[in-house]
Amino acid sequence: MRTNITFILLIFWAITACQKKQPPLQSLNGNWESIASGWILTIKDSTHYSFYDTTPISCILNRQGAFQEIEKSLRILNDTLYLQNGVITYKFLKTDTLPDLCSTTVTAEKKADPIYNFEVFAETVKEHYAFMELNSINWKDLYTTQKEKLGSNATNVELYQVIEETLEKLNDNHAYLEADDTTSALIDQLNTEEESEQEDLPKYGDFQIAEIVAKHHLEEEMTKDSWLIQWGKFNDTTGYIQIKAMWLYAALDIPKSLIKQKGYVDAYVETFNKMYEGAYIEKEVIGVANSMDQVMNDLSDMESLIIDVRFNGGGQDAVSFEILSRFIPQKLQVATQKLKYGVQFSPTIPLYIPATDNAYTRPVYILTSQQTGSAAEAFSIASMAMKNVKRIGSPTSGAMSTELPKTLPNGWHFSISNEIYMDNAGNCYENKGIPVHYELKYPEERQAFFRSIANDLKNDKTRISQAIKALQKP
Repeated sequence: MRTNITFILLIFWAITACQKKQPPLQSLNGNWESIASGWILTIKDSTHYSFYDTTPISCILNRQGAFQEIEKSLRILNDTLYLQNGVITYKFLKTDTLPDLCSTTVTAEKKADPIYNFEVFAETVKEHYAFMELNSINWKDLYTTQKEKLGSNATNVELYQVIEETLEKLNDNHAYLEADDTTSALIDQLNTEEESEQEDLPKYGDFQIAEIVAKHHLEEEMTKDSWLIQWGKFNDTTGYIQIKAMWLYAALDIPKSLIKQKGYVDAYVETFNKMYEGAYIEKEVIGVANSMDQVMNDLSDMESLIIDVRFNGGGQDAVSFEILSRFIPQKLQVATQKLKYGVQFSPTIPLYIPATDNAYTRPVYILTSQQTGSAAEAFSIASMAMKNVKRIGSPTSGAMSTELPKTLPNGWHFSISNEIYMDNAGNCYENKGIPVHYELKYPEERQAFFRSIANDLKNDKTRISQAIKALQKP
């Protein structure tokens, strides 16, 4: 799951394009402290901004730049500053001064100290991890045990291993840790050496198995100019839409030489990291919107539609919501969220999907599995609010929370789940996954599931058809 959501961290500052009328620039100047996220935003002379990650023992400059980069994402209501980040709105309150830690010089030696870095990590977890109770975590004991594994001469590799192990013990479905290149190379080498011999069975990637399934299940292929979405006729009355991912739709003009050097996905990530993030997320939404225009034009006459996200590991919630908007005739609240900080939570935040003209309102069947993760789960939970949608397959992976991205003093990046993502009734599906209306009981293990489908594609299609018939009965 961490591999599938790596790119989410990299586009943490992605901001939606549609914004409200802006407040006077002068009113935005000063220091703003976030509610529930451990961030401080400083705006100076309406020309520059600085963004800090803070804990009780640290203040780390995360990002700075020209104010115009974030200006359109901000608005003020009464005494609160609102920052729109993806589908979530973060709140900030004015503070007179920066914490002393933000103006205190930290030596290079201390920044590199594994013990200090672990303490900063631990403070972040204690303050923001949302699922201590759900996962029966005794944080005091876990913290003590993990810290004792780092001696006075601990190395970066040992620090990485201890943090990684801590995240695993927290059972955080959306946790992520990214070290510097040197440490990462050493970790990769260790992992390679420790790998045991694998069973001699075929292995499939997400995109590969999705392609195999779509090719078999489509009686009439209609796909045009898209490798991420395939569509056409499942049978004479039912359309089929295979959505492979909730990102990679943006037209980024990636240099061919970079693609040859790094491969398409890594080149894509490197390219959007050089962009203004707001422009990047807008391009993602524009890209998937263009594809969905063609999809819905081709399939609008079908009596029902199947949307297959069984092999979709996630991406951007904004992409998921753009796709679902094609099936929503009126603005709809589809989920709620709240953020963990200290011993409390932020007020509950409603999430909405706007309407689309000529929305498709006939029956829609969404196929999910335990490999349906991250933004594809946002897609699934949002569908629970849609009366014309039923879900078939197995519950999703249960990695619902939007992660909180943070920076360590040594420059490493990590994230933890600080959000409880709920349906409109306040139900949380972390670990459990979004339920289905018709259970097909897929194997839980990734490759076992992929092989079960690939080895009998005819049976997979038959089971889907039988599930739809069962759901159509009064």
